[in-house]
Amino acid sequence: MKITDAKVFLGGPKKNYVTLKIITDEGIYGLGDATLNNRETLTAAYLQDYLVQCLIGKDPRNSEDLWQYFYRGAYFRRGPIAMAAFGAIDMALWDIKAKLAGLPLYQLFGGKSRDGCLVYAHATGSNLEVLLDSIEDYVQQGYQAVRVQCGIPGMPTHGYGVSEQDGLEKNFITDFSGSVPKEEIWDTDKYIRYMPEVFTRIRERFGDELKVLHDVHHRLLPREAAAFAKTLEPFNLYWLEDPTPAEDQAALRYVRQHSTIPLAIGEVFNSIYDCNKLIEEELIDFIRVAVTYAGGITHVKRIIDLAGLHHVRTGFHGAPSHSPISMAAQHHLNAWAPNFGIQEYLVLDTPECAALFPSEHKLVDGLFYVSDAPGLGVDFDETEALRYRYEQGFHPVTRLVDGTLWNY
Repeated sequence: MKITDAKVFLGGPKKNYVTLKIITDEGIYGLGDATLNNRETLTAAYLQDYLVQCLIGKDPRNSEDLWQYFYRGAYFRRGPIAMAAFGAIDMALWDIKAKLAGLPLYQLFGGKSRDGCLVYAHATGSNLEVLLDSIEDYVQQGYQAVRVQCGIPGMPTHGYGVSEQDGLEKNFITDFSGSVPKEEIWDTDKYIRYMPEVFTRIRERFGDELKVLHDVHHRLLPREAAAFAKTLEPFNLYWLEDPTPAEDQAALRYVRQHSTIPLAIGEVFNSIYDCNKLIEEELIDFIRVAVTYAGGITHVKRIIDLAGLHHVRTGFHGAPSHSPISMAAQHHLNAWAPNFGIQEYLVLDTPECAALFPSEHKLVDGLFYVSDAPGLGVDFDETEALRYRYEQGFHPVTRLVDGTLWNY
């Protein structure tokens, strides 16, 4: 069996998905996702200009050797662009392998450890009352876990993950459109003083059963993060995400010394070498890598195995920038992983997205169920893909009140 062709597609409904299709001489094809939010043309070009030609003639069943071929064969290793491209290839090869076996992908890992996998939604509000209504919406839909983000009174802009436009707050997805980055203003003192009131009201209204998560998005210094985490302990958060910038991993040791609040880290990591010390020293409780820009199924499965040795559970990134292809790959891993924790779920569930990526996966009462179709269980309609083109966008830029550039 040989690879005869590989195609790269760029575009999608409201997102610039980078989709890879690897085709074999036996008519079986596999799909992969190389979407790197707001840098999509770079992964598409890396695949098209450097990697696709290296696949032609190779046996797609040798996914381990091909992963090593691209990773070890590159003198300059790692980085999100390269690892996202490798990840797309790896996903597609696993898809082919499972289709050849006539099995859903999770069976190749060792079968299911659970039927449905817990997911969390994003509840958000420009003020506390809107946030509480947003949480209520998700609870009524059957969600058992929500991430909560709230506008801060007196802060010039609403803050991370909160819409600046009225009417978009409850189910807001960050707007990355525009030819230059939008600028947000951040005030740490106001944030730290106000958030305990937010969690007090959430627990008063929804009780202790609802799993509540919160993302600081790298905004605090280590001392601030440690004090903030300690303040939030009475509210029994499911996790506190990215309290400090991920580059300073020693800061998490400081936070850990002062608080028992569960920590979730790693959505910006792209290899096991970014997180192995955090896992081995048990400085985190959830690892947030994504199967896209962390090198695909082969590499992420190694991270899962290492995490399992150290009581660290999975909590994979699942923003709308991950297409249904990579989300399917993550959910097959979730179904198998003995140390599964939770899955972020913010895929754009629209008719347009379903037409481009048909599947029979389903979400019921806050649990995701993978289909038993062979492979990833997601297809790709090339005719639908012709409807879309690349549209440039940027992540916002964050500044402090005095104008100092801060961590986004």
